Amino acid sequence: MTSAAPVVIVLAAGEGKRMKSATPKVLHRIAGRSLVGHVLEAAAAIEPAHLMVVVGHGRDEVVAHLDEIAPWADTVVQAEQHGTGHAVRLAVEALAAAGALGDGPIIVLSGDTPLLTGGTVNELLARHRDDGAAATLLSATVIEPDGYGRVVRDRDGWVDRIVEHRDADEATRAIDEINAGMYAFDPADLLPALGRLTTANDQGEEYLTDVIGLMREAGRPVAALRVPDSDEILGVNDRVQLAEAAALMRDRINRRWMLDGVSILDPASTWIDVDVDLAPDVTLLPQTSLLGPTSVASGARIGPGTTLSACEVGSDADVRHTWADLAVIGPGASIGPYSYLRPGTRIGAGAKVGAYVEMKNSSLGDGAKVPHLSYVGDAEIGEGTNIGAATVFVNYDGVEKHSTVVGRYVRIGSDTMLIAPLTVGDGAYTAAGSVVTDDVPPGAMAVGRARQRTIPGWVERRRAGSDSARAAAEALAESPPPVEEENR
Repeated sequence: MTSAAPVVIVLAAGEGKRMKSATPKVLHRIAGRSLVGHVLEAAAAIEPAHLMVVVGHGRDEVVAHLDEIAPWADTVVQAEQHGTGHAVRLAVEALAAAGALGDGPIIVLSGDTPLLTGGTVNELLARHRDDGAAATLLSATVIEPDGYGRVVRDRDGWVDRIVEHRDADEATRAIDEINAGMYAFDPADLLPALGRLTTANDQGEEYLTDVIGLMREAGRPVAALRVPDSDEILGVNDRVQLAEAAALMRDRINRRWMLDGVSILDPASTWIDVDVDLAPDVTLLPQTSLLGPTSVASGARIGPGTTLSACEVGSDADVRHTWADLAVIGPGASIGPYSYLRPGTRIGAGAKVGAYVEMKNSSLGDGAKVPHLSYVGDAEIGEGTNIGAATVFVNYDGVEKHSTVVGRYVRIGSDTMLIAPLTVGDGAYTAAGSVVTDDVPPGAMAVGRARQRTIPGWVERRRAGSDSARAAAEALAESPPPVEEENR
């Protein structure tokens, strides 16, 4: 058996009717990656010389996706789906035409098996080379084999043939070893077998499984690698199976992180994407989702009820009941509960963002605080500054966004409107309830509010007979207001 580098063919042309979706089946996602993306990641473990993806249904979307995540992959179009054998034949012909076929093993993988691991693909290749077989297939023993092709072995344990469920008799259907639909082939055996495929079956398609029987007829050995974890070969054909695969992937990811020193209090409600990076001694509380390339440093505590997407969290930070997207949270910072950090938000070390605070494209300096009920947009806030409750950074004039710069150790009074563009100097104050439209020099107090006007007796005159009028009359009877002296 040659030691030449393998080529990989990924079958991703199917329509996936049972998904009932406008999105091609292989582009549905679990754990932050498309189904086909997971398969390509597994295939990369054997460092193939070439990788060919067979596309068909929704091919423009699939090709665009492949260009984004795997620009080194080539594609071939199966315009009409005439079976897996037909798809592999098209891929082999395209590889040969490009001079990329070589004499190394041909690995065929299914584009809808996201739980397949690179370790298993490596084992498949190694077994194929060690056994010197014409073909080596992945198989698994399952409790409920209905719907799967059965692996029929001879007395010596070699694979004799594969029989699709719909074409199997009762005795064959009783076999619990199923074909995973993924193979390693010797090209010298595969190419002539592909040329002999027919459509004489229940579906009228060219079954790739039929090449096994053809190889056996030619006296060539066919081996099988039985995977110990049958979950790896599960395909996704409908939304139920998509959810099942996602849950299995969740459990696999969570287990790995817990073994690496991450505390996950409720693994069943904690979802971590494959590109997340966690340090030891991170704690994840229930109902936490970490999406995209999120990273969390040691000692940080995330959750409960928190979603972080493509965020960076520093050591010992505490993030509770928060939604954050493309945000940077510094070490020792405290976020939440019920905070919303939008893209471009940067929180300094030891800073605090409290309840019902929304921030967008803004930086909060070290030790600064926005404790509650505020909106901060397009702003730069210096270290040690405190933003009072119900403060709004008014950044949009209806046409353009404008920025506000608040210096160090500033005290912004509650219910302040900061009308951008604006600069508040270091150490300045604003009075509660102010509307600030002009720059505030360092150390100054800005007061931007009208004097209060009180009109005695207004309720009695204008709302006579109301509950308010009665309450006011009772209060006045108990404690009448002081009588002002006449002007002298």
